[in-house]
Amino acid sequence: MKVTVGPAQYIRNKGVLEEAGTYIKNFGKTAALIGGHTSRGIIEGSLRKSLSEHGVSLQHSLWYGGESSQKNIDRLVADLKGENIDVLIVTGGGKAIDTVKAVAYRLNKPLVVIPTIAATCAAATPITILYTNEGEFIGIERKSKAPELVLVDSEIIMNAPVRFLIAGIGDTLAKWFETKASVKKATPTALNQTAIAIAAQVYQTLLQIGKEAVTSVKTQIVTKELEDVIDTVILVSGSVSGYGGDDCRTAGAHAIYSGLTIFPEVHETYHGEIVAFGILAQLCMENTGEDELKSLISYYQEIGLPFTLKQMGITNLTDRQWKKLGEITVTIEDMANMPFDVTPEMVIKAVRKADEIGNGMLTAAEVL
Repeated sequence: MKVTVGPAQYIRNKGVLEEAGTYIKNFGKTAALIGGHTSRGIIEGSLRKSLSEHGVSLQHSLWYGGESSQKNIDRLVADLKGENIDVLIVTGGGKAIDTVKAVAYRLNKPLVVIPTIAATCAAATPITILYTNEGEFIGIERKSKAPELVLVDSEIIMNAPVRFLIAGIGDTLAKWFETKASVKKATPTALNQTAIAIAAQVYQTLLQIGKEAVTSVKTQIVTKELEDVIDTVILVSGSVSGYGGDDCRTAGAHAIYSGLTIFPEVHETYHGEIVAFGILAQLCMENTGEDELKSLISYYQEIGLPFTLKQMGITNLTDRQWKKLGEITVTIEDMANMPFDVTPEMVIKAVRKADEIGNGMLTAAEVL
């Protein structure tokens, strides 16, 4: 049995970026920063200053490439392979983090993650989600590593557009719905039952304080509720798959997310937003009562998550497109974690039904 439960160390505080060198110096004297253009712009000045104060030289600042793709991973490995770099630092969102987790694995280097948004649990998992350079889902890469250190500056998260936090809540909600589905195929153990208990708490936390955390970002105040949701999205949710392993994996909601990425128009919608809709479709596949779906949609409305295809830019799918969606979605690895066999027809029916229920709850403002 092998269990990887999140990063070796997680530190979350307001202003922690100013102290980054205190922690990163333990991994060596030379570093490379990799991330998105925006995220590097946000942290690089403060990071470079803090590293310098503690005797660490930031020798490179590199763009990760825009997608968590094999091409970008290979390029970064080639660029850094001959360099005298002791530690890799990645900043940004899930795709940047996933890219550099794979690079760090290949180069066998310590990895420090400094998220600038709380939109996924990528910083707390040892896997990389691979996409094409155009953003279409390919699969899960396990030649990846969990970080040695995650530094989360809650003020930086607060300053990011609120839509990122909302998407993070959507992605994290799926932990409960997918874990309780996937674990049905497993023999109960101390580990997978612990994972289920954590997933249930994650769900309750988001229901109880998700709206308050979103309000914190909108009003630009770092509150306990915001920091609790940040920890839930980035760290606690990752421990579900950490403890649960293959028994508690992503399932129908993420498979439907991956299937929907075949449509270019959805690429402007964030991962967690699409996953949130995927939860509704998964519940339809499980024959969940409409009242439960409507209750969940009401929560989506409170915090601003999409619950129809149109809200994600998808309109007027042809019969051929529906067929392709169903056929591709059932080939996604996540779908095999459902406790029953899923056919393309089941996917199409579930997505249509979720969309129908969602459209029935649209308000006039949401239609606009």
